[in-house]
Amino acid sequence: MTSNNRPAGNAAANRSTANGQAARTCQFKMVLLGESAVGKSSLVLRFVKGQFHEYQESTIGAAFLTQTVSVDDTTVKLELWDTAGQERYHSLAPMYYRGAQAAIVVYDITNADTFSRAKVWVKELQRQAAPNIVIALAGNKADLAAKRQIEVVDAQAYAEENGLIFMETSAKTAVNVNDIFMAIAKKLPKNQDSSTPGGKSPGGNSITVDRPVNSVGSGSDVGCCGSGTK
Repeated sequence: MTSNNRPAGNAAANRSTANGQAARTCQFKMVLLGESAVGKSSLVLRFVKGQFHEYQESTIGAAFLTQTVSVDDTTVKLELWDTAGQERYHSLAPMYYRGAQAAIVVYDITNADTFSRAKVWVKELQRQAAPNIVIALAGNKADLAAKRQIEVVDAQAYAEENGLIFMETSAKTAVNVNDIFMAIAKKLPKNQDSSTPGGKSPGGNSITVDRPVNSVGSGSDVGCCGSGTK
């Protein structure tokens, strides 16, 4: 894994650039969507903690974790909302993807039904989420390629038609897990002028993290980019 893929940790927010100025820090909300048992929680656990549990309990409602990565001269903090895939929790999903700047829609390459469901999630995000949301499609369980029901070329074609980042991943073997999160982090907008009051760019645009009332952690909502610690 390259240096850009390593978690930056708390110290990263205090980094200085070559000219002595504090490095820019950006915070983004990312949501994971998909059917139950496709491996959403396993992907997050692998990305955040480098771990994999063969038997992962089903998520109830949503789970919240954070991870910090470095992209060029910017520290990117990702707020990861891992949503439950069971149908009874579907009505809660908008609470988690509302205000999100990024989403990963996950399906199981060995289960065609989960790919069909992933397409429904993509349509819902395109219709109801932020218009500039970065969406990635993850075909998980690539380690079970011998049992695949969804061909790579079909998923790739669908992703290209809908402007999605696409990779096949394996939370078990870690294949492409860091890569898909980093691909999203690199695509997220980080050019806002942090010197403008309120974190807004000269054009008046800002990215705000929307926290549901039951979010984990403390501190106020933040704009996209700012110098120093957060």
